[in-house]
Amino acid sequence: MSLSSLFISSVAVNAEDLKTKQAENQIITAVEFYNDRQFAKAETVLKDVVREFPDNDAARFYLGLTEFCLENIEAAEEELEAAVKIDSSNFWYRYRLAMVYSAAGKEELTLKMFEDMIRDFPKKYDLYYTMVELYQSQGQQEKALETLTQIETVFGSSDMTAIARFDLLRNMGREDEGYEYLEEFNRKYSSIQVLSILGDRQLAMYNDSLALSLYNEALDIDSAFAPAILGKAETYRIARDYDNYFDVLYGFVANDNVPVDNKCGYLSALVRSADRQFFKIFGPQMDSLVNLCTEKYPRDSSVNFLSGIYYYSKGDYPKAKDSFKANTELWPSSISAAASYVEMLMYTKDWQELVSEAEKAAGKFPSEPAFWEYASLGEYNLGNYSKVIDICYKVMEIAPGDSSVRLNSYTTMGDMYYKIGEKKKAYKAYDKALEINPDYLPVLNNYAYFLSVDNRQLKKAYAMSKKTVEADPDNSTYLDTFGWILYLQGKALEAKPFFKNAVMLYGGKDSPVILDHYAEVLFALKEYDLAFLYWNKAKAINNGEIPDLDSRISERKNEMKKAGK
Repeated sequence: MSLSSLFISSVAVNAEDLKTKQAENQIITAVEFYNDRQFAKAETVLKDVVREFPDNDAARFYLGLTEFCLENIEAAEEELEAAVKIDSSNFWYRYRLAMVYSAAGKEELTLKMFEDMIRDFPKKYDLYYTMVELYQSQGQQEKALETLTQIETVFGSSDMTAIARFDLLRNMGREDEGYEYLEEFNRKYSSIQVLSILGDRQLAMYNDSLALSLYNEALDIDSAFAPAILGKAETYRIARDYDNYFDVLYGFVANDNVPVDNKCGYLSALVRSADRQFFKIFGPQMDSLVNLCTEKYPRDSSVNFLSGIYYYSKGDYPKAKDSFKANTELWPSSISAAASYVEMLMYTKDWQELVSEAEKAAGKFPSEPAFWEYASLGEYNLGNYSKVIDICYKVMEIAPGDSSVRLNSYTTMGDMYYKIGEKKKAYKAYDKALEINPDYLPVLNNYAYFLSVDNRQLKKAYAMSKKTVEADPDNSTYLDTFGWILYLQGKALEAKPFFKNAVMLYGGKDSPVILDHYAEVLFALKEYDLAFLYWNKAKAINNGEIPDLDSRISERKNEMKKAGK
């Protein structure tokens, strides 16, 4: 070979090496894009590499992953299949391809991939459990059982395989066989999980002594195993042995080896399921449990939340308030802590404090407009209707592009303007709300009703109200509005069935306004006895909602006397 030909060959080799190195660098760059979730950029770089080096398995693999993240499933399959074809010995190439098949709903291909991988990678533990799930999803329960047997053959029996087999047998309707298997397993290995499951079964069969024996056996192995502790506690509770029940629970809360989440989870469920009678009888015991929990974990948010819920459920609102407030002070950057405190103030109707805390939270978390809604509720209940309107404007400023926020704000503004006597502004606000959603029933109803109260534009009111009763014929408020408009139009006979349905079927009997309207309609129809029956019912529940009710009833009686009725 001449010196010149050797030089040319060397240059060609170096150029090829350079291209390969550049491709490797491009793949590294693409992977960085992929990890940063910049999938489009990763795709562009990887496609360039694949065009230049179609046999680069790494480029094909990452391009497949990228296409999958871009929801290009067919392209993802194509690239991963190419990667597997280039290097079928790579476990991850095959595993990811199987996952793409699964996402595409190609169950047969998915199963085939996993079956082949188990054959080629028999020590990959997780593959077997994935296979069990796949067989189960396809109703191939026997194959799932066979796979569990494979796991036990290759890796040995474990709590996980035992419980998986039990669950599978139970789902197949072979529950007794499942329990027999667990009993046999426990005789060999003495598992705390299996002992607790067996204890639960005996408890369900009201074999209290046997259940306690199994739970105690589990606790002899691990005294902090929560399912066994709580199973033991439940055994005493069902037997109404409350002294032992609370002793077990006290030990449960006091046990430093039991995770705090387990403690809060059980106590929260207990508080939510208990009634006032339970708190009345076992208040001291529950106080001790909750207080012990808060003493052990004074800075734990879930514990403070538990304490707040407990005292609220018990009816001790000052202590509930203290617990929720303490949580906001301990975790000032927590939206959930602030929201819990504000919600508690709403439920306890502490309106002044609600306004104060909601506004404080709204300032701290400006991206969460719900706090302003709580403040608005507080101001409404305090009778500060103008302040409610101001809050509506603030909320719309915070979320200018949110049509639902604007719709709710204009609706509320319409209601509030009407309350303060600014009717033109009220109707203007309702018009803006209906521009956003012409079929929004609360606005259509309120707008129509207020027009009817003013006895003006009754045709417009009729058209709006008609839409509400057609859309929601079971709503007593909507039926009342529509019936009242018909009455004002001189159609008392047409109005009557709407009021009858509202009162008799849909809860209108609890509204003095609806009863009063119905009575007026009946009076117009000269059904006097029935009219006064409903007026008396309205009078009995009227709490200042209809200020002139008594005087109007007297007027109607005088009218009847003058007419000689």
